Amino acid sequence: MRAYGLPHFLKFVQTPDLLVMLNEYNGTYRQVFTDGRPLPEAPNPSWQGYSTGSWSDDTLIIDSIGFRNDLWIDWGGSMITEAAKIRERIRRPDFGHIEIDIMVDDPKAYTKPWSITLRQQFASDTELIDEICAEGEKFVQKLK
Repeated sequence: MRAYGLPHFLKFVQTPDLLVMLNEYNGTYRQVFTDGRPLPEAPNPSWQGYSTGSWSDDTLIIDSIGFRNDLWIDWGGSMITEAAKIRERIRRPDFGHIEIDIMVDDPKAYTKPWSITLRQQFASDTELIDEICAEGEKFVQKLK
């Protein structure tokens, strides 16, 4: 979820059975399997979790589990645990915008499920620029 709140581009690459989200920040990626498979019983915990997706009319619905413990989901330090289940509903209400409804259910971190709606600009045909947060990184100098 944190990737949606960064001031970096995400690029969605869609095939019939897989959606890959490429993130400028730290060169990360996320896989969303759209081939009809169910979520696994006990996925290997990872930074991005394990995600499956399906379409309902013009809305992509993504269900995710299998996150590493104590991940930040925003820049304020909100956490999720390995018990988290996240549902995203992504749609384009018009050409220039994308709307993402996110529901978080994590009984180890929160007393009840909660949700948020993000409305963002959509930039088609945009190239990603590498930005890696590492010792000696010189990316910031390019912004001056």
